[in-house]
Amino acid sequence: MTIVQITLPDQLAQEAKQAGLLSQTALVKLLREQLQARHQDAFFAAMERMEQFEEPPAMPPEEVAGEIRAMREARRAKAAG
Repeated sequence: MTIVQITLPDQLAQEAKQAGLLSQTALVKLLREQLQARHQDAFFAAMERMEQFEEPPAMPPEEVAGEIRAMREARRAKAAG
C-alpha cells in the first residue's frame, strides 16, 4: 500500500472532511472514477480521430484469397529454406 500526502487549502480540506471525502474508501472511489473517466475520454478521442480517415474500399473475395495464398506460400518457402 502506498501512502500519499497532499496539501489542500484549509477551507477545502475542512469541507471535504465534513463531506466524508477524505476517507480511504472515498478517495479510492473518487480516484477510480476519475481514471475510468479519463480512459473513456481517451477512447472517444481515439474514435473521433478514426472517423477522420476514410475507410478503404472492400477487397473483392478473389483478391483476399490471392493475398492469403501468397502469405501461405511465403510461409512455406521460409519454413523449407
